[in-house]
Amino acid sequence: MRTLTKVITLGTALFASATFAAPLTYQTYNPQQQAIFPVSSTLISGDKDAILVDSQFSIKDGENLVKIIQDSGKNLTHIVITAGDPDFYFGLEPVVQAFPNAKVVATPKVVKHIEQTKVAKLAYWGPILKDGAPQQVIVPTALESNTLKLDGEKIEIKSPHSYAAYLWVPSNRTILGGVGVSSGIHLWTADTQTLESRKDWLSTLSKMKRLHPSAVIPGHYLGEIPQGSSAIDFTAQYLKDYEKILKAYESKDSVQVISAVKEIYPSLAEESSLELSSKVHTGEMPWN
Repeated sequence: MRTLTKVITLGTALFASATFAAPLTYQTYNPQQQAIFPVSSTLISGDKDAILVDSQFSIKDGENLVKIIQDSGKNLTHIVITAGDPDFYFGLEPVVQAFPNAKVVATPKVVKHIEQTKVAKLAYWGPILKDGAPQQVIVPTALESNTLKLDGEKIEIKSPHSYAAYLWVPSNRTILGGVGVSSGIHLWTADTQTLESRKDWLSTLSKMKRLHPSAVIPGHYLGEIPQGSSAIDFTAQYLKDYEKILKAYESKDSVQVISAVKEIYPSLAEESSLELSSKVHTGEMPWN
């Protein structure tokens, strides 16, 4: 099968299972509205081994990942962190404690980002996460190659120098979109504060499309995982619309920017992401 199977509920989170013609399977955990951000963590499994992609924001959701991995019966070899934003790695602590032999890895760009921002991110988000905040922030080891192997199958890190770096599994044409692909929510753009960085993001999305993926797992989503590459299309169109609005208001008034975006996307969730990002872009709020 090349399409995602039904979505089932696991506790208060969304847990999707996808099986493809190739031997690899995908299990995506997403806490949906129960978390600050509906971030995806995906367990890619082969016959014997498994790789976890991203590890959630809260250590409570990290504990849920531990159960998923244990229930899989697979040997966890790697934990790949695709982005330097804390919702992709703050939940590492319980996973590393449960699977100490698994290698926690990321691209050099992501490792550098985490090293430079972890103290500030924990200071900001720790009081918000409360008992879900990590006691120890774990920094991944930098990868020396952009290719991993799982039971003989290649998993490639594409656009490793881009904000929107992603994973590509050629055997079943699957993209794990990481921070660069979202669905059903307003995009978080506070970390792409220059026009150049947002153009690079759009360029990376175009590269994803040219791979003609059969399935795309967004790094953030609400509801079900969209079919095919529609999450890429949504993300790209949102970025283009947002850029036009920033230009129209000369990036000076966040209230006008927010209002204009809501007119185009009146039903999207995560308005707080739009609001904070717009304040950053208009210079009303600093963000590192």
